[in-house]
Amino acid sequence: MKLINFYNQALKFGRLADPRKDKKKIKNFEDSAILFGNAGLEVKKIMVGIDIEVAELLLGDRIREREGLDLVLGHHPEGKAYAGLHEVMRLQIDLLCQAGVAHKTASRLVQERMLEVQRRVLPQNHTRPVDAARLLNMPFMNLHTPADNHVYRYLDNIFKQKKPRLVEDIVKILNTIPEYQFAQKLKTGPRIILGSPKRTAGKILLEMTGGTEGSKDVFGKLYKAGVRTLVSMHLSEEHFKKVKDSNLNVVIAGHISSDNLGLNLLLDNIEKSAKQTFKVVACSGFKRIKRK
Repeated sequence: MKLINFYNQALKFGRLADPRKDKKKIKNFEDSAILFGNAGLEVKKIMVGIDIEVAELLLGDRIREREGLDLVLGHHPEGKAYAGLHEVMRLQIDLLCQAGVAHKTASRLVQERMLEVQRRVLPQNHTRPVDAARLLNMPFMNLHTPADNHVYRYLDNIFKQKKPRLVEDIVKILNTIPEYQFAQKLKTGPRIILGSPKRTAGKILLEMTGGTEGSKDVFGKLYKAGVRTLVSMHLSEEHFKKVKDSNLNVVIAGHISSDNLGLNLLLDNIEKSAKQTFKVVACSGFKRIKRK
């Protein structure tokens, strides 16, 4: 499969998994990009990692010398994709509205948070790994929201089927998924960080996509909208302090394990579509787990 086709397939499946109901709102995912490389490159062997920095690119170059390698694929954005991270956060407006938050309120909170993230990212040296890829002549791509959308869709479907009654039931369901089982072995598996295990789960909001954490001022409004439990990839200490006052339950599924789940589901779909199996060299927190 050519590099440009690989990328376009990733975007296609990312759109199909997107939680927004109005698909016309879905354009390009600004946090995903071919960061370096010839669009016509034939891709057969890929080094895949959650975070790809200069060190991983050097490792990829060493592997290429030894046994061949076509592409380095990261999950978290770098270069122009990192600079565009705040753009994909608009997705969160739809998720908040679906949870029952008024559109005007959701829009204001998300836009404030988008500007905050933009200010944080703007001064960063985000081209450093892309420059390394260019100097090494190493094709380099990252896929962020297309993979995270897969996590959202997968877990949303499971929770709708299983209908967890108690907060502890959410953790039990997550622990049936291979990526979270593996994380448990590394002591980074799903856990309850707020609320009693025997507390009623109630209405669940999944925080698995939308670029990065949303507004820290939204938790009280979510409770008023009827949400009782958040299931998140991660939660910053600042957000944690805010959510404590809202009476919400919070389950942390796991950051790297959730990213693994999304990348694995996305790679499965691309392989099925292309009728091609890629040889994957796993690195930087990634473990390839295929589904039938």
